[in-house]
Amino acid sequence: MLPCLRRRSDDRQTAAPRQPSMRASVAGCRMGFGALLNGLLVSVIAALLWKHSKLCEHAASLEEELHMTQQSQEVSQAHIDYHLALQALQEHGTRMVCNGKMHTDRICRFDYLCYSSEAEEFVFFHTNSSVMLPNLGSRRFQPALLDLSSVEDHNTQYFNFLELPAATLKFMAKPVFVPDVTLILNRFNPDNLMHVFHDDLLPAFFTMKQYSDLDSEARLVFMEGWEEGPHFDLYRLLSSKQPLLKQQLRTFGKLLCFTKSYVGLSKMTTWYQYGFVQPQGPKANILVSGNEIRHFAKVLMEKMNITRWEEEEGDGGRPEEERADYIAVFSRSATRLILNQAELIMALAQEFQMRVVTVSLEEQSLPSIIQVISAASMLVSMHGAQLITSMFLPRGATVVELFPFAVNPEQYTPYKTLASLPGMDLHYIVWRNSMEENTVTHPDRPWQQGGIAHLEKEEQQRILESKDVPRHLCCRNPEWLFRIYQDTLVDIPSFLQVLRDGMKSKPNLKKTKMASTVHPGRVREAHCQTSVQAPNQAKLTVSWQIPWNLKYLKVREVKYEVWIQEQGENTYMPYILPQQNYTFSENIKPFTTYLVWVRCIFNKNLLGPFADVLTCRT
Repeated sequence: MLPCLRRRSDDRQTAAPRQPSMRASVAGCRMGFGALLNGLLVSVIAALLWKHSKLCEHAASLEEELHMTQQSQEVSQAHIDYHLALQALQEHGTRMVCNGKMHTDRICRFDYLCYSSEAEEFVFFHTNSSVMLPNLGSRRFQPALLDLSSVEDHNTQYFNFLELPAATLKFMAKPVFVPDVTLILNRFNPDNLMHVFHDDLLPAFFTMKQYSDLDSEARLVFMEGWEEGPHFDLYRLLSSKQPLLKQQLRTFGKLLCFTKSYVGLSKMTTWYQYGFVQPQGPKANILVSGNEIRHFAKVLMEKMNITRWEEEEGDGGRPEEERADYIAVFSRSATRLILNQAELIMALAQEFQMRVVTVSLEEQSLPSIIQVISAASMLVSMHGAQLITSMFLPRGATVVELFPFAVNPEQYTPYKTLASLPGMDLHYIVWRNSMEENTVTHPDRPWQQGGIAHLEKEEQQRILESKDVPRHLCCRNPEWLFRIYQDTLVDIPSFLQVLRDGMKSKPNLKKTKMASTVHPGRVREAHCQTSVQAPNQAKLTVSWQIPWNLKYLKVREVKYEVWIQEQGENTYMPYILPQQNYTFSENIKPFTTYLVWVRCIFNKNLLGPFADVLTCRT
């Protein structure tokens, strides 16, 4: 280009003969300059197109992020920064920390546990920052990580998850995040009121009490697959947020991730097992008392805007003489009928000189029923799920449970067990129909309602002739179903006699004092002294001070239990003593070492801990 631009003045005379070639050169220069401009223009346009493409990609990403944020907010009104949530999942993966040694008592907390609605599986995403405690390896499948229900070790209630590297997220649909703290569980049988309270509501309520962030703003997620059921409003009382059903999750997206969740339920509040492994009956190790049941019932009543009569005038309630005592009778309209209900009501009214009111799950709302029961002196009902409402009875009330012909009350005791829990302070009476002519059976009904027409003729005949349902496992024993769905004509004279006999043993529960359920502490300053009286005779004196908490309590009866064991032997000598020191001589040998344990006992059955073992040598 320089020769084209730097022409000398003397070139003008000598350049004339080469004019055509100069023009060609100038034209070439112009063409080169144009090509340069075109190249620059193409580069600028390409850069702009690339920038536009990136801007479009970013805009699409922002739009998708906004859409996913909106989808997350459809699940919850809580705000979530979608970008930060996705980054946390991609970089840190899922984190899990559990408590409990076995799957039957384990509850796990997760950060970023995900659920694939396509696979219908929970997913644990792994990164180098993931946490999995306990890290069980393949033992996680023997048989499961945990129970989703409070019903112990039921194979339809197991929880587990699939595992994937977090890098696989880029091949999946963008996750929708649930920003609420969630409690993920299975309802066991939401159509049955007993199961709703015993298996779901009580365990969920006290599980939420165990973890401070499972508060009234937490969300419950039900994974068993049932529809809402007739008692869904009860579940709504546990949280201010609408519970989510499993079938609703797929409407929010293919991959749903819970930013913080707890999985599983505490079993500490259950008192009954339904006979899946052995015939039904009270749990072997009941950990709940009536005090916890009554606390739960009180909270639920407050949420229903129901006030106990005894609480209307403050802590003391109304005076006893101002309370209008009445008896509540549960009426059933479909199955397990009391055929002479009107006669039964008249007999109760005359016997106790009280008003008798009926309540019905088929005709009344549950809050209105609880309102009535919460002030009743007595609740009378055929065996059935409706008797779970006895937890709302006032202290000192009586529960009367009726059983059809051939059904042994001692084999079916969920409500007897409830009434008998320490601190429930309920009196329980049972009546059983012993007259076969007073029963109406329904062999032609569907098997779920006790029909037996589908069985072989020989089996039908055996059931019809049976006078007592043998013990059995849950849940489809045809003889049990046939008998429990009978209708009953209650024999009034025998019914009233059972009531009279039962009321004779009713304890006086004017006011339950907390001291009556308080356990003693350790005895203090325990020590021993020994002496040898003769080559074959010795004495051992043991003394101690009262437990520290006893001086603040009024206890009806205080005794002390002393165990004495010769060192090296497997047996021990137990003693129950009323005083704080005692000298033992029987079976005490000279020059022998004895181990001695001492503890306090309140009211015959409230045991304290043993003090540190004493080592005493004669």
